[in-house]
Amino acid sequence: MARITIVTPARAGTRTGNRHTAQRWARLLRARGHRVRVCVEWDRRPADLLLALHARRSHASVEAFARTHPERARVVALTGTDLYRDLPASREARRSLALATRIVVLQDDARRLLAPALRRKTRVVYQSSDARAGAAPPRDRFRAVVVGHLRAEKDPFRAVQALAQLPATPRIEVVQIGDAMTPAMARDARRWMRREPRYRWIGGRSHAVALGWIARSHLLVVSSVMEGGANVICEAARIGTPVLASRVSGNVGMLGRDYPGFYPLFDTDALARRLLRAAGEPRALARLKTALRARRRLFAPQAEGAALAAVIDEALG
Repeated sequence: MARITIVTPARAGTRTGNRHTAQRWARLLRARGHRVRVCVEWDRRPADLLLALHARRSHASVEAFARTHPERARVVALTGTDLYRDLPASREARRSLALATRIVVLQDDARRLLAPALRRKTRVVYQSSDARAGAAPPRDRFRAVVVGHLRAEKDPFRAVQALAQLPATPRIEVVQIGDAMTPAMARDARRWMRREPRYRWIGGRSHAVALGWIARSHLLVVSSVMEGGANVICEAARIGTPVLASRVSGNVGMLGRDYPGFYPLFDTDALARRLLRAAGEPRALARLKTALRARRRLFAPQAEGAALAAVIDEALG
């Protein structure tokens, strides 16, 4: 079994997708007998393989490991902003991919954006969730939940903007979970709560609490501008809560091109219509549930563990 160092730019204790991914991958690889450490950067301790999350932000670790151990395996995982924002302009991101023995993407649409030479060493590892809660939304209202830190890449207020366009009946509410990444984001959230009484921002919550809110909602809204492969979609699929999502590559790769719950990015009117239809037409909501159920197996922990292990075995040769 191999000694594996996972490098993630997200520090211990942070509630970010990269940190959750690193910790989950460490558990999955340990379960297969590997010795795994998780670090913010490679500290030059012995490792047979470096697994780096985020091509640009982990570049220094990838470069140092390749220089020190050119014969050892390097796996670089493209987690979102590095693929959809950094890669065209960042020499560091491109260099990380050139140095990689294998590249991991978190959903299958991501491969389309890579050069053919990189695609040949790229593998898809869908993220997973072991969420055991069952969907149990309230009966006296229709609840949509938004889960994710408040930052520009998430287009965080699109759901409440759509809500503000809807009549008071049927009763629809939006609950938003996530830390504000800037004081301006916090001010905007509070301003929306004063303006729209059906909207609540409850700030950052533990992973378990966030899962509970997904289970107690009729819909999850994923409004991201860019997304590597939202783990919150995996969680909603495993719980059984349908999703409305912006039609961007990361969401399409997770949900499938024919998923009926997409709306055009930044299109508040379209999202408002989707919300109203889901709240008022049981068949529309059932159609979303059926389509998401068809993707559920992709997000099982066993599937993620097997796919990740295959990449590691390949890289190690």
